[in-house]
Amino acid sequence: MASLKKLPSPITILFIVIIIAAAATWLLPAGEYDTLSYNSGSFTINTVKGDKTVPVTQHTLDSLKILISLDKFKSGDIFKPVAIPGTYHQLKSNKQGFLEVIQAPVKGLYDSSDIIFFLLFIGGFIAIFQRTGAMEEGVAWLSHKMRGQEAWLIIIITFFFAFCGAAEGMAEEGLAFYPILVPLYLVAGYDLLVPVAVIFAGTNIGNMASFSNPFSTVIASNAAGINWTDGIYERLLFFAITTAITIWYIVRYAQKTKKHPETSLVYRFDGAVKSNFPAFDTEDGKKVKLEPRNALQIIIFLGTIGIMIGGFIEGWSMIGATALFIVASVLIAVIARMKEKVFMDTFIEGVKSLVSVTLIVGVARGVTIVLNDGHISGTLLFYSAMMVGKMHAVWFILMMMVMYMVFTLFISSSSGMAVLTMPIFGSLAVIVGVPGKEIVNAYLFGMGIMGLVTPTGIMLPSLNIANVSVKAWLKFVYPLMVILLLVSAAFLVVGVL
Repeated sequence: MASLKKLPSPITILFIVIIIAAAATWLLPAGEYDTLSYNSGSFTINTVKGDKTVPVTQHTLDSLKILISLDKFKSGDIFKPVAIPGTYHQLKSNKQGFLEVIQAPVKGLYDSSDIIFFLLFIGGFIAIFQRTGAMEEGVAWLSHKMRGQEAWLIIIITFFFAFCGAAEGMAEEGLAFYPILVPLYLVAGYDLLVPVAVIFAGTNIGNMASFSNPFSTVIASNAAGINWTDGIYERLLFFAITTAITIWYIVRYAQKTKKHPETSLVYRFDGAVKSNFPAFDTEDGKKVKLEPRNALQIIIFLGTIGIMIGGFIEGWSMIGATALFIVASVLIAVIARMKEKVFMDTFIEGVKSLVSVTLIVGVARGVTIVLNDGHISGTLLFYSAMMVGKMHAVWFILMMMVMYMVFTLFISSSSGMAVLTMPIFGSLAVIVGVPGKEIVNAYLFGMGIMGLVTPTGIMLPSLNIANVSVKAWLKFVYPLMVILLLVSAAFLVVGVL
């Protein structure tokens, strides 16, 4: 495992990919597809010889072999130019050199500015909420109320983490809850794997089923040229099923090891290890209260996420959603009576915590810029289409999920993965006849399954903070991964048929 820790960071990997992309512009012929754009109620075919306006009808789409419903264009679900199948043609080579490689990440940052500011302000919002202590107090209060009914505590808290992962991309933030939940579940008679499963697996399953996660679903859908709400009901159903399966799996293990401690995987692989955190005072006389002020802050936190979801459904821009998090941050700070300097310092620290994520977004977008400026995106798409052109849509979508599982071993950033791959795979899906939402789903499912074990994600920090070995975790989680793989494959197959 030590060698796995020496893997380059996602940004370094993406820089390497930029260099490889630039080298490809020297090796591959330049070429592109004609595209169809929908603007102001009219269709325009964009070609190297010029643009041509065509009727806005389903017949036009059918004649161009574009397998998209006309309603998708009129409703705004498809707002980026779509490659027209069978129109690939070669262009004059535009090789990308040293200067273009250096400029690509900077161009990517400029090109992704709306998403970047949105992500940064979410970081500030989460930091303000965490600073109030409302979430920690809410968990502690719930723990006290559920004493003696710990199985329900697993169910409720796992669902909470899954919801936060699916709604707003909670991942690293879950690390803050180990000091609370590890002692809680140990007192309940469970082993150290249970809090790891509740927090890490919970947030990961949520991200896998993201129905509004701005770090994955929104970015990936935009990059694929579709509206992120396309497929939201399917993802909500997937969220319900996979969360239920995960909760059942955790509760089953927890109840088994509580009744038969010798079956604990931690005990089997790690021996009688000790927790890194002190146990809670379990005396019944100790009261744990949820202050009204903190309860109100929790309501505002959850309400903000709900408003964001509703706003995007109603057509909000990234600017509107970003402003929402500013208002919510100030409101929570006012209720918490947070001083202005503390508010600004905390908010800025939260922004800083997501700078690396935004850099990944920009650098990854730089890969697409190099491919596009070098005029080989169309070439890659053309050869990929030739390779899978006769492949049935079912096999195509399953291959996409497997590819994303492999990619996740090297790039664990969902946002970086989205902007790196979606522009190509999204266009390829149109040619093959697979709905764009299913490509987004294949990306979510593939990353979600492999995210449970990838060393470049937060698996290692999570196991380290809970004092659980990699062996114990892998033994615990691999049957769950198999189940999730089968469920994911079933959803993708149904989605393309």
